[in-house]
Amino acid sequence: MQKHPCVLTIAGSDSGGGAGIQADLKTMTVLGGFGTSVITALTAQNGLGVTGIHAPEPDFVVQQLTTVLEGFPIAAAKTGMLFSAPIITGVANVLIKHSFPLVIDPVSVSTSGHALLQQDAVDALVERILPLATVVTPNKPEAEMLAGIKITTEADVATAIKRILAMGPKAVLLKGGHFDENNEELVDWLGFPDVAPLGIHHSRVATKNTHGTGCTLSAAIATFLAHGFELKPAVKKAQIYLSHCLRNSYTPGEGFGPPNHAAPCER
Repeated sequence: MQKHPCVLTIAGSDSGGGAGIQADLKTMTVLGGFGTSVITALTAQNGLGVTGIHAPEPDFVVQQLTTVLEGFPIAAAKTGMLFSAPIITGVANVLIKHSFPLVIDPVSVSTSGHALLQQDAVDALVERILPLATVVTPNKPEAEMLAGIKITTEADVATAIKRILAMGPKAVLLKGGHFDENNEELVDWLGFPDVAPLGIHHSRVATKNTHGTGCTLSAAIATFLAHGFELKPAVKKAQIYLSHCLRNSYTPGEGFGPPNHAAPCER
């Protein structure tokens, strides 16, 4: 295991501190990485929802990215909210030149239902970013958006993963949190080309503090990849970390709280 590997997040800023860049950097730090960041959008949000989004010029996003890559030996990276087609294109033009593991969290809608990806950006995400991915980590709505089908059965899961894999990523992790919410057990499905998806079972945590769970999981996977783990153990270790953070979550403000990213550090 590498000591304090440099990990990069390319995502939006959450002024409420529970998701996005803030969640990613907390996760990376707690898991022993050195977090670096490229901010693709500023959001005005809290636990109740998103009230506004301001995106920097795509050229400045690219400038952030090239500057970080010139100054740090990035061992793995993740993307979150990429917001627009020009930002996606600029980021992809830089990332294609690098070979470190890349986790793609195809963020499209916030927990509160606010659109975080412009409509014309979906095609750019599919065409330019997904082919670069070590793993893509959609939840159910995101997988349905990418695959173009409704997912209700295990057969639908396999079909959706197969369709997303055809877009170029090396693997797909279809997260189970949006499936039957009355079920005490969750199943996340990890799919690779030409093999049946692997169901990874774990217990559902009963909490309303789920703001930023997708960001936290993808950042954790990227950090474990940066430490040198293969994808399957990186995913499983990231799930254990997220579950621990959810079991120890609290609500720092109004509305939905985040996982407690610092839970492993607390007595």
